[in-house]
Amino acid sequence: MPTSPTPGNRQAVALIPARHASTRFPGKPLANDTGKPLIQHVVERLALCQTLTRVVVATDDARIHDAVLGFGAESVMTGEHDNGTSRLAEAAATLGLAHDALVVNVQGDEPEIPPATVDALVRGLAADPEADMATLAARFAPGEDTTDPNVVKLVLTQNNRAMYFSRSPIPFDRDATGGATVYKHPGLYAYRKIFLDRYAGLSPTPLEQTEKLEQLRVLEHGFAIAVIHADAPHPGIDTPEQYAAFVARQRSGQVTQ
Repeated sequence: MPTSPTPGNRQAVALIPARHASTRFPGKPLANDTGKPLIQHVVERLALCQTLTRVVVATDDARIHDAVLGFGAESVMTGEHDNGTSRLAEAAATLGLAHDALVVNVQGDEPEIPPATVDALVRGLAADPEADMATLAARFAPGEDTTDPNVVKLVLTQNNRAMYFSRSPIPFDRDATGGATVYKHPGLYAYRKIFLDRYAGLSPTPLEQTEKLEQLRVLEHGFAIAVIHADAPHPGIDTPEQYAAFVARQRSGQVTQ
């Protein structure tokens, strides 16, 4: 059980979507140069969270499923899906989670995600009954490229709701006044279980398909995304080179808790 529960003592479950196929790094979840598969590092990281009551891997690959069961964690098999959110909706239904449960989507390639960041996201959604889901906004660090299309940007309302996400720099500072903060989107989400059920039935939308950002489907259908501010970065692993750097940090003791 969590040592610092969510408001109302809601069940808070981390679901980790994991696929074996990857264009840039095939078999990534099972890479084990540290002596443990990468997916195990993610599961163990989430075990440090104070708000989570359960951590489950959701996968369509028997090799990943068997590996997770092999190191004593929980896994659920799903069908094939176009995006991770749909996979989570199936997994949450299969697990029989309560309608008021909070579901956190943590990617299976983020072994260094700060537990405090996950806790902040869970607590933020639990405390905001008007929001259907929640995500993070972080300031760009000095020297980071705010024009990089691989780094998603977002703009917020005055009450910390997401207005829009884009791969382009937003907002556009026409007069170069520097008046608005440029935020990046770390890509961590939390949902109400009842909303995940609805998301599974939402049709794809034009902006989602244009930007290739599935969270835009939520906004285009008129649902509210609460935004929690978090300064801590949690770099994911997309390539073998990034994995090698993680292995080096792990071996040298640079991976902090």
